[in-house]
Amino acid sequence: MESAIPEHLRTARTRHRRVPDDYAPPYPSFVARHKSSVERVVMAYFGVQTPGVPSKAAEQAMAWIASYFESNGGPIHWDRARYIDEAGFTNVVTVAYWDDRVKFDGWFAAARDGWTGDRRSIGGFGTFIEVLYPSVDRYETLFSSLGRPEGVAVLADSMSGEVQEHAYWGGMRDRIPLSQTSEMAPSGMAHAIHDGSRIRVIPHDNACLIRSGQDWGDTEASEREMYLKDVEPVLREGMDFLRDNGRSIGCYANRYMTVVTADGTPSEKSYGMSWWKSLSALERWAESHPTHVRIFGAAMKYLSTLGPSAKLRLYHEVTVARADEQFFEYADCHPQTGMLNAVQAADAA
Repeated sequence: MESAIPEHLRTARTRHRRVPDDYAPPYPSFVARHKSSVERVVMAYFGVQTPGVPSKAAEQAMAWIASYFESNGGPIHWDRARYIDEAGFTNVVTVAYWDDRVKFDGWFAAARDGWTGDRRSIGGFGTFIEVLYPSVDRYETLFSSLGRPEGVAVLADSMSGEVQEHAYWGGMRDRIPLSQTSEMAPSGMAHAIHDGSRIRVIPHDNACLIRSGQDWGDTEASEREMYLKDVEPVLREGMDFLRDNGRSIGCYANRYMTVVTADGTPSEKSYGMSWWKSLSALERWAESHPTHVRIFGAAMKYLSTLGPSAKLRLYHEVTVARADEQFFEYADCHPQTGMLNAVQAADAA
């Protein structure tokens, strides 16, 4: 059994794991493995926000960013998802991934100018950009099965064998290489720079992002019914709590999204994506909040009932980024959008 932390990122621990060295997880899970030459990745979220069904102008904006992805320096992978936020607005979010920060920087200037900047077309809709570019010791991945990477794992060179650090509270932290020596506690206060209808959020240190997904496309009739009837409603309840009330527990914003094709057709995939004040706040919700306890219970009942025959695919990625590894900009978006909530939380403190 392997460690989730790749060999070239292992170091003498000054902070202990939550489990002993002889811990044996009850079921297999796997992590993405990058080439050792990869030092940093980029996760860039480009959002469109409309009060109803996306307008033709909003659709043209999404077509533009997709076409610009094909230009020199564009991402290795991108996908798109849709959700309705707490203010009732439809948001379509296109997320793209790079494993070369220099290449991203060369590509990004014109993309930013056209998305939230001076060359942005004004069409009665909001746009936003949320980017993390963490060093590889500041994030982790986890997959329930092999063969279909999602999110940042698409950048990986390979997948691991079965790893030890999972299926216990604290496993998420233990998979992040920096956790060997750092608490990764948040510091500083977020603030905003206003430029007309455009707002740039300057974040605090060690903000946390999670993307946690489900793919039921391979399930057969009985398993699909079990997931959609017994698990998904409980998951949605928890996601809605974080969307509507998460600020009270350190979750700045939560989006429970349906993955869509380039033309907007829904798929049988979803993921929750949320911004947190800290990894500790995320851990507290996962370990003890009633909404997540119910999610965990429903998932464990589902997996224990089906055992190895389960075709549902689960994954997540969690990142804790330094302040200088984050970029947030919002144009004509409502004030509860994304990391704008971090500024409101700072103002209320």
